Amino acid sequence: MRRLLIAFVASLGAATGAFAQEAYPSKPVRMIVPFPPGGATDLVARMITQRLSEILGRQVYVENRGGAGGAVGSEVAAKAAPDGYTLVMGTSGTHAINFSLYDKPTYDPVKDFAAVTRVAVLPSMILVHPSVPASNIRELIAIAKAQPGKLAYASGGNLLYLSGALFTSMAGIEMLHVPFRGAGPQMSAIANNDVQVAVMPVFSALPIVKSGKVRVIAVTSLKRTPTAPEYPTVAESGLPGYDAVSWYGVFATGGTPKPIVDRLNAEIRRIVATPEVTGSLLAQGAEPASDTPEEFAAIVRADVVKWAKIVKETGAKPD
Repeated sequence: MRRLLIAFVASLGAATGAFAQEAYPSKPVRMIVPFPPGGATDLVARMITQRLSEILGRQVYVENRGGAGGAVGSEVAAKAAPDGYTLVMGTSGTHAINFSLYDKPTYDPVKDFAAVTRVAVLPSMILVHPSVPASNIRELIAIAKAQPGKLAYASGGNLLYLSGALFTSMAGIEMLHVPFRGAGPQMSAIANNDVQVAVMPVFSALPIVKSGKVRVIAVTSLKRTPTAPEYPTVAESGLPGYDAVSWYGVFATGGTPKPIVDRLNAEIRRIVATPEVTGSLLAQGAEPASDTPEEFAAIVRADVVKWAKIVKETGAKPD
């Protein structure tokens, strides 16, 4: 009799757990954006949460928790209850680069999170001032090798900084790194020839490119960007294997039940595939992206290793 009672309680518990998962969500879901309002990460998150609210039938709201290059908000998400009610819009900075760039990381991007899916990839452009007599990557590398340390490159943020560091490391050249806070100061610096090279996101770079004040050498993704397909990639124009893009992706807290992760994955991937969202992302210079949770987790692991190697080789420090 006692065994029957134990079996009944166990089956009841399993049924209750299954029902709880099927009922998800039963209350509002927050998506933490680990950056201030108005930035690219915030815009992408709001694009997703608005439509996810409609699909799930519960409010999915954005909570901005900026600070320390995205570490503050990401740590909040890492320590939340693993129940699917706290998500975070992570980036290649918050969930790959920061782990090795900061001396004492407060969370592990692999162990503390359940990867759901990427939603967008954002390539950058390598720009040069017209005074630099280079029209492609090979020529830029040749000039830099002939004048070690003379060329200066501008970046705005850790990802762009390390994108430049990856380029100089793979090319075997020396360029002076000059950090800036934001695209505006970067554009002014290269337009005035205060720096000769800049690494900037496509959507930020295109306006100054169209003004004729700078010249595009290449884009940093492995494939040409549909936003500006006329420009070659770094890999195809002189530096095979080079790939440096920023991605945006949704994470749940580590330990979140797989049925919840799988449901979020299916719904978010469906949202990203809609013409409205695809068009909005492309208009911002971003490219829609979609993965299974397992594929996304593998990308995060690979990027942690990749950027840790560059940080170690270059001695990079946070901007």
